[in-house]
Amino acid sequence: MEFSERPWGAYKVLHTNELSQVKEISVKPGARLSYQIHEKRAEHWFITQGPALVTIDGVTKTMQTGESIDIGVGVAHRMAATQSAGVTFIEVQTGTYFGEDDIVRLEDDFGRN
Repeated sequence: MEFSERPWGAYKVLHTNELSQVKEISVKPGARLSYQIHEKRAEHWFITQGPALVTIDGVTKTMQTGESIDIGVGVAHRMAATQSAGVTFIEVQTGTYFGEDDIVRLEDDFGRN
């Protein structure tokens, strides 16, 4: 099982095949993923520990444990945790490619491109 630590938290790959990939992603309190798009995949997020601050195309909303959201190919998105609590969510990716290099970062707190 692939596991990777990132400056904002960590993820582990739970399942992968040619049609989909499933990750469990944990975001540290007060941290957030880059504001990004994907050119080759869509994502479905299911919050397993919240609350979560989710930004989709510039609109931020709070989501709670048990809620989910769909993110289409090319849609700008970001997941963030509140200052007091971390976030854990399941990400189901569908599309034609699931590599980490299918990330176009629009904003990033850690200076990554």
